Amino acid sequence: MGCNVDLFEYQARDLFDAHDVPVLQGLVAATPEEARAAADRIGGVTVVKAQVKTGGRGKAGGIRIARTPDEAAEAADAILGMDIKGHTVEKVMVAQGADIEQEYYFSVLLDRANRSYLAMCSVEGGMEIEQLAAEKPEALARVEVDPLTGIDEAKAREIVDAAGFPAEIGEKIVPVLQKIHGVYRDEDATLVEVNPLVLTREGEIIALDAKITLDDNADFRHDNREELAETAGGLDPLERKARKNDLNYVKLDGSVGIIGNGAGLVMSTLDVVANAGERHGGQKPANFLDIGGGASAEVMAAGLEVILGDEQVRSVFVNVFGGITTCDAVAEGIVGALTSLDEAATKPLVVRIDGNNVDEGRRILAEYDHPLVTVVSSMDEAADKATELAATTDLAAAH
Repeated sequence: MGCNVDLFEYQARDLFDAHDVPVLQGLVAATPEEARAAADRIGGVTVVKAQVKTGGRGKAGGIRIARTPDEAAEAADAILGMDIKGHTVEKVMVAQGADIEQEYYFSVLLDRANRSYLAMCSVEGGMEIEQLAAEKPEALARVEVDPLTGIDEAKAREIVDAAGFPAEIGEKIVPVLQKIHGVYRDEDATLVEVNPLVLTREGEIIALDAKITLDDNADFRHDNREELAETAGGLDPLERKARKNDLNYVKLDGSVGIIGNGAGLVMSTLDVVANAGERHGGQKPANFLDIGGGASAEVMAAGLEVILGDEQVRSVFVNVFGGITTCDAVAEGIVGALTSLDEAATKPLVVRIDGNNVDEGRRILAEYDHPLVTVVSSMDEAADKATELAATTDLAAAH
């Protein structure tokens, strides 16, 4: 499938704990009462943290310090149900408080361009990594990691030296970096990020906040993946439906649904839609959906049903270059999906098909003659039409 699964912070913390990465105690809670009980069990000062798969929790008020169990319950009551960048908070993590001396940054990720791994590390943690990279690029060390050898002791020392850690602190961090890499390697991750990695006043190195993205191509090697993906609504219902149909789908926040075959074509489609959308009220892509190179009519229909099920979508752009997936199969999939959905299909479709069996595909769509379907020959023209329709379609009427 080629999809990635982002974990909630509490799931990442639990994986770290299982791999002996130093973490503080943390318990998940779905109600204020559960948060009170968790804080009582942990004892002392706790931090109540919204569990959402996006940044900016602190600025949104989704992270609060609690000095008593009652304060933890009050914090959870305020945070649960909160909307943070379009993500509704359904659970919080009640975490043990830390007496922080210094905050650092560390991550290891898949570097596709160089076909290797990349470690990034900085003595300045706590802020958004994009902000740090933009404002102080010299403060972020980038060290290539050979996938065959990973982060052994020598590589860990190279990383802390490149980041400019004092020798005494670097000695403490070296074994922690090795353990974090163990999570990356053993869990088949594409990203493990710790921000911040902290030095406490007691002199301990602790992974205080973690982000992990798992490669689901490796699901067959792990027996915990479905549980991780499903826990606490870990998957959007549309993402769950897409996974069941082996579709490579990522939900975005725009209004134009995108279906294509091949990741490269879909990425290009996202770009042309974003550009065209600037002329039509700022319309943006609503998703990434790659039906694959050998998709059948059934797969095309399944993809269309996923996109049409997204309440944000006002129009759909189907952009397929026929190869193994022939244009007539794409057309039959569109016809099948619209026939199956019947009156539930209310959003306009702009279809651009080219390549293998294109004439037959266009004939099928012309003969079907559905009022919602517009066939356009070029990609730029189709993007313009799809964004125009998204701008003019009444969202209430589309549902």
